[in-house]
Amino acid sequence: MAARETLSNRERFRRALRFEPVDRVPVTEWAGWWKLTVDRWHGEGLPEHLTDAFDIREYLGLDAHRQLWIGPRSATCPGPPGHGLPIIRNRDEYAAIKQHLYPDPAFNVETIARWAEEQASGEIAVWISLDGFFWYPRTLLGIREHLLAFYDQPDLMREMCEDLLEYNLRVVEEFCAICLPDFMTFGEDMSYNHGPMISAALFGEFLAPYYRRIVPDLRSRGITVFVDTDGDVTEAVRWYESVGFEGFLPLERMAGVDVAGLRAEHPRLAMIGAFDKTVMHLGEARMREEFERLLPVMQQGGFIVSCDHQTPPEVPLQDYRLYVALLREYCTRAAQTQ
Repeated sequence: MAARETLSNRERFRRALRFEPVDRVPVTEWAGWWKLTVDRWHGEGLPEHLTDAFDIREYLGLDAHRQLWIGPRSATCPGPPGHGLPIIRNRDEYAAIKQHLYPDPAFNVETIARWAEEQASGEIAVWISLDGFFWYPRTLLGIREHLLAFYDQPDLMREMCEDLLEYNLRVVEEFCAICLPDFMTFGEDMSYNHGPMISAALFGEFLAPYYRRIVPDLRSRGITVFVDTDGDVTEAVRWYESVGFEGFLPLERMAGVDVAGLRAEHPRLAMIGAFDKTVMHLGEARMREEFERLLPVMQQGGFIVSCDHQTPPEVPLQDYRLYVALLREYCTRAAQTQ
């Protein structure tokens, strides 16, 4: 099929991630928007009733997708007393809280059935997210205690990851029986602006065994498998590729991520994000400069440009509309040379 033929939202998204020719690269925003950003835009012309990310994308003329994060914590699960603080501290407390974990059913079947109909028509791409094997123990143990637990409570870490693996495999089976996702992300957030929070050895011992048991299952279904992690992912990319991962997002520029360098080192790495959010309020010339930085990699395929995290509230609605117009222009230009 010639790339000039108009593709559906779904087919365009799938082909772009697989390095296949497209009529244009998807014009989309992978993340929702900060509430402060939406609040500002409501005062600048965004209709007040638009608060959902799907509806805002439609209003702004972005390509449509739907996302569901299928988390292992039920609505009754206690929250931490503060950001990054523990919910549990040891195996006994983990056993006590299990009644609030691994919910069944994990999602609303009727809602997902409606998504499947939209997906079948080509209107939307469907994306699911699951807790990753770094992320999940941290949500229970807290930031500091989680990092110590790799050394002080390794058996608890393995027990939590085994339980999460069983849950994730179950919900993937249940979801795919209704709707086959076009791609998925494991939430990890294991990097910061100087690189991974753990070593390659700890990744190999505590994360890799579980990914080796679920990633092949996902890929066998035709689902493109991504890591969602902030910070500098340069070193971690090869760790995740070694267990079957195909892509990364959001590729934060402020953390020093260089998509051209990543592509040179990992030619088949799919990528989403990478547009420096800190220039979105600085005018057309600065935004064009950022798009020009990204265009050579866009032209190689396998790369959907989007904000490298959520659009900050410093960005007026007028500037964001300009960003979307420029994004569409560069997505069209990129496809012309693929």
